[in-house]
Amino acid sequence: MTTIRIVGTGSCLPKQVVTNDDLAKIMDTSDEWISSRTGIRERHLVINETTAEMSAEAAEQALLEAGMKAEELDLIILGTVSGDHVTPSTACEVQSKIGAVNAVAFDINAACSGFMFAMNTAYAYIQSGIYQNALIIGAETLSKIMDWTDRSTCVLFGDGAGAAVVKADETGLIRFVQNSDGAKGMVLACQNRLNNNPLVENSKDLHYVDMDGQEVYKFAVSTVPASINQVLEEAGLAVSDIKYFLLHQANMRIIQSVAKRLKADPDKFPTTLEHYANTSAASVPILLDEVNKKGMLQKGDKLVLAGFGGGLTWSAAVLEW
Repeated sequence: MTTIRIVGTGSCLPKQVVTNDDLAKIMDTSDEWISSRTGIRERHLVINETTAEMSAEAAEQALLEAGMKAEELDLIILGTVSGDHVTPSTACEVQSKIGAVNAVAFDINAACSGFMFAMNTAYAYIQSGIYQNALIIGAETLSKIMDWTDRSTCVLFGDGAGAAVVKADETGLIRFVQNSDGAKGMVLACQNRLNNNPLVENSKDLHYVDMDGQEVYKFAVSTVPASINQVLEEAGLAVSDIKYFLLHQANMRIIQSVAKRLKADPDKFPTTLEHYANTSAASVPILLDEVNKKGMLQKGDKLVLAGFGGGLTWSAAVLEW
């Protein structure tokens, strides 16, 4: 049966690095406070870079490794909550930037699960025979939707993009699960533009990300290990069969808790959040690209990828490299 195989990865981080000490100069916080609670030491923040530009750079890296030209792409799916425009979609902007003239392109909004949802959507298109390949991207410029006076939230996030090229193959993605719980969605939210027409009068104040950290933490430490156990059971695999667990990079305590609940070796959980913080939809593909670029993956290795975040949404996939 046809599935999808990852044949190339790429990532892009803004040039500007902002450390916890840098933030301590503009708000009441400290490196010790942030790092001890989250594991984050620094993050990359945009100055001139855009979500589309970072996405295009990550895409070109992935295409290069895949040995493909942009015009060979059938499909571009991009997960983001921080596109540069309401319309056109960021995926369409990437299509233009890289010259993917034969692809169909659209965005997905599943917050921190965005790349994972893009992967499963690409799988559905390819498995059904509609397309033969896809470029999937997770990209965020979260710094523009953060309240930089809210020290409990803004210190957690960073900007960046990650991408992967997938092709139809006989081996690769083994099993995928995804879920959502809209009833609890407002524990992590960002208000869009308010009504603005002759019938209503609204302020023009901007709205920023609002998060109930405790509720998000409780959601993550329960649903992530459960979804990983589910996908492994459906794939007929055990925790011991997995070389690496590539989790959404939200908080070191969450990752440690998941490893403990799975009774898995913590060394099987590589991280990037120390240097990049939480990049939402971009975190899983950035981590995947870093692990790949470091030569940590061998053909046949079995990996678990997992995303979780706003919506609330969560997902897990087991695949063979």
